Amino acid sequence: QVRLAESGGGSVQTGASLTLSCAHSRFTYSAYCMAWFRRVPGKGREAVATIDDTGATNYADSVKGRFTIVKGNAGSTLTLHTNGLKPEDTGLYYCARRRFSGSRCSVRIVASDFGYWGQGTQVTVSS
Repeated sequence: QVRLAESGGGSVQTGASLTLSCAHSRFTYSAYCMAWFRRVPGKGREAVATIDDTGATNYADSVKGRFTIVKGNAGSTLTLHTNGLKPEDTGLYYCARRRFSGSRCSVRIVASDFGYWGQGTQVTVSS
Protein backbone atom coordinates (compact mmCIF):
# COMPACT_ATOMS: atom_id res chain seq x y z
CA GLN A 1 0.00 0.00 0.00
CA VAL A 2 1.26 3.46 -0.89
CA ARG A 3 1.67 5.67 2.13
CA LEU A 4 3.13 9.14 2.37
CA ALA A 5 4.39 10.88 5.50
CA GLU A 6 4.94 14.63 5.79
CA SER A 7 7.08 16.41 8.35
CA GLY A 8 8.65 19.80 8.95
CA GLY A 9 5.69 22.02 9.72
CA GLY A 10 5.67 24.48 12.59
CA SER A 11 4.70 27.88 13.92
CA VAL A 12 6.79 30.76 12.61
CA GLN A 13 6.77 34.53 12.18
CA THR A 14 6.13 36.34 8.91
CA GLY A 15 9.15 36.16 6.65
CA ALA A 16 10.48 32.92 8.08
CA SER A 17 11.30 29.75 6.17
CA LEU A 18 10.33 26.13 6.64
CA THR A 19 11.35 22.97 4.84
CA LEU A 20 8.59 20.40 4.49
CA SER A 21 9.49 16.81 3.68
CA CYS A 22 7.48 13.88 2.38
CA ALA A 23 8.90 10.41 2.70
CA HIS A 24 7.94 7.02 1.36
CA SER A 25 9.96 3.95 0.62
CA ARG A 26 7.66 1.85 -1.56
CA PHE A 27 8.01 3.65 -4.84
CA THR A 28 10.32 6.01 -6.67
CA TYR A 29 9.01 9.56 -6.71
CA SER A 30 10.78 10.25 -9.96
CA ALA A 31 8.27 8.16 -11.91
CA TYR A 32 5.17 10.05 -10.80
CA CYS A 33 3.58 13.45 -10.66
CA MET A 34 3.97 14.64 -7.08
CA ALA A 35 2.34 17.66 -5.49
CA TRP A 36 2.12 19.71 -2.35
CA PHE A 37 -1.37 20.86 -1.44
CA ARG A 38 -2.58 22.98 1.42
CA ARG A 39 -5.91 23.31 3.08
CA VAL A 40 -6.83 26.52 4.79
CA PRO A 41 -9.83 26.93 7.12
CA GLY A 42 -13.07 27.29 5.18
CA LYS A 43 -11.55 26.25 1.85
CA GLY A 44 -10.79 23.05 0.01
CA ARG A 45 -7.36 21.78 -0.83
CA GLU A 46 -5.35 23.86 -3.26
CA ALA A 47 -2.24 22.75 -5.05
CA VAL A 48 0.72 24.99 -4.39
CA ALA A 49 3.45 23.11 -6.28
CA THR A 50 3.85 20.10 -8.54
CA ILE A 51 6.79 18.23 -10.05
CA ASP A 52 6.44 15.71 -12.82
CA ASP A 53 8.43 12.65 -13.86
CA THR A 54 10.80 14.82 -15.92
CA GLY A 55 11.47 17.20 -13.04
CA ALA A 56 9.39 20.02 -14.51
CA THR A 57 7.77 22.14 -11.83
CA ASN A 58 4.64 24.25 -11.63
CA TYR A 59 3.55 26.67 -8.90
CA ALA A 60 0.46 28.49 -7.79
CA ASP A 61 0.75 32.22 -8.41
CA SER A 62 0.48 32.87 -4.69
CA VAL A 63 3.75 31.05 -3.96
CA LYS A 64 5.84 31.65 -7.08
CA GLY A 65 9.30 32.89 -6.22
CA ARG A 66 8.92 31.85 -2.59
CA PHE A 67 8.36 28.07 -2.64
CA THR A 68 10.49 25.42 -4.33
CA ILE A 69 9.54 21.77 -4.83
CA VAL A 70 12.37 19.27 -5.11
CA LYS A 71 12.65 15.52 -5.56
CA GLY A 72 15.58 13.89 -3.85
CA ASN A 73 18.19 12.17 -6.01
CA ALA A 74 17.40 8.83 -4.43
CA GLY A 75 13.80 9.21 -5.55
CA SER A 76 12.34 8.58 -2.13
CA THR A 77 12.04 12.11 -0.75
CA LEU A 78 9.99 15.10 -1.77
CA THR A 79 10.75 18.50 -0.30
CA LEU A 80 8.99 21.85 -0.29
CA HIS A 81 11.23 24.76 0.59
CA THR A 82 9.11 27.66 1.76
CA ASN A 83 10.61 31.12 2.10
CA GLY A 84 9.17 34.52 2.92
CA LEU A 85 6.19 32.95 4.66
CA LYS A 86 3.06 35.04 5.06
CA PRO A 87 0.04 34.63 7.35
CA GLU A 88 -2.02 33.58 4.32
CA ASP A 89 0.30 30.59 3.90
CA THR A 90 -1.11 29.14 7.12
CA GLY A 91 -2.70 25.75 6.55
CA LEU A 92 -2.36 22.00 6.64
CA TYR A 93 0.15 20.95 4.01
CA TYR A 94 -0.13 17.58 2.28
CA CYS A 95 2.00 15.75 -0.21
CA ALA A 96 0.15 13.75 -2.82
CA ARG A 97 0.84 11.43 -5.71
CA ARG A 98 -1.10 10.74 -8.87
CA ARG A 99 -2.13 7.13 -9.25
CA PHE A 100 -0.31 6.34 -12.46
CA SER A 101 3.13 7.22 -13.77
CA GLY A 102 3.21 9.61 -16.70
CA SER A 103 0.01 11.42 -15.71
CA ARG A 104 -0.43 15.12 -16.44
CA CYS A 105 1.02 17.30 -13.76
CA SER A 106 0.23 20.89 -12.80
CA VAL A 107 -1.35 22.91 -10.02
CA ARG A 108 -4.54 23.06 -12.12
CA ILE A 109 -5.20 19.37 -11.54
CA VAL A 110 -7.84 18.94 -8.87
CA ALA A 111 -7.19 17.17 -5.60
CA SER A 112 -9.56 14.31 -6.44
CA ASP A 113 -7.25 13.29 -9.29
CA PHE A 114 -4.49 12.51 -6.83
CA GLY A 115 -4.84 9.00 -5.46
CA TYR A 116 -2.44 8.96 -2.54
CA TRP A 117 -2.09 11.38 0.33
CA GLY A 118 -0.17 11.87 3.53
CA GLN A 119 -1.70 12.92 6.82
CA GLY A 120 -0.53 16.52 6.54
CA THR A 121 1.78 18.81 8.49
CA GLN A 122 0.57 22.09 9.96
CA VAL A 123 2.16 25.40 9.03
CA THR A 124 1.14 28.44 11.06
CA VAL A 125 2.49 31.88 10.19
CA SER A 126 1.82 34.75 12.54
CA SER A 127 2.23 38.44 11.81
